[in-house]
Amino acid sequence: MLPQSSTESTSFSSYEEVRAAFKKLEPMKSDKSKLQANGFNPAEHPNTKLLTHSDVVRLFVPSAMLTRDDLDPGIVVCLQARDDCHGLEVDAAKIFRVRTGNFFADFANFNRRTETTGWRFHGLILFVNDLVVYRSWGGQPRVNEVEITKNPLGPLQDVGPSLLQIK
Repeated sequence: MLPQSSTESTSFSSYEEVRAAFKKLEPMKSDKSKLQANGFNPAEHPNTKLLTHSDVVRLFVPSAMLTRDDLDPGIVVCLQARDDCHGLEVDAAKIFRVRTGNFFADFANFNRRTETTGWRFHGLILFVNDLVVYRSWGGQPRVNEVEITKNPLGPLQDVGPSLLQIK
């Protein structure tokens, strides 16, 4: 009887599946058709951000700590291509939240336990025209969090601050 929720922002079923699809994209060999065959159609995949050349510049322009030689060759090729350079930033996740524990303690706001599980993926693909020149990925292959909230006063816990605001 306790609430539960989920966030699903991808058609991929696991972190490993989306990572494997990303690995199939070979820089300087793959093109957009292979990208779409692997399930990354920006028009259909939610939470995909289209990057312009200026977005790529903001992400990768060398700072005082990095020089151009420190950048991946694909990034350099993309930056040199100017307006022919663009990219995709892919965020995919499947997160499940379940409240567990005693129903009455949770309902009366004395004790709440929320378990969060799932995975999060973040990937970046750079193109020059239709050619993939760079790709990278990261994220959390396994999310496992437990949040415990204890309110000794139960439903009265939040009454105090609201009484102080009354003038």
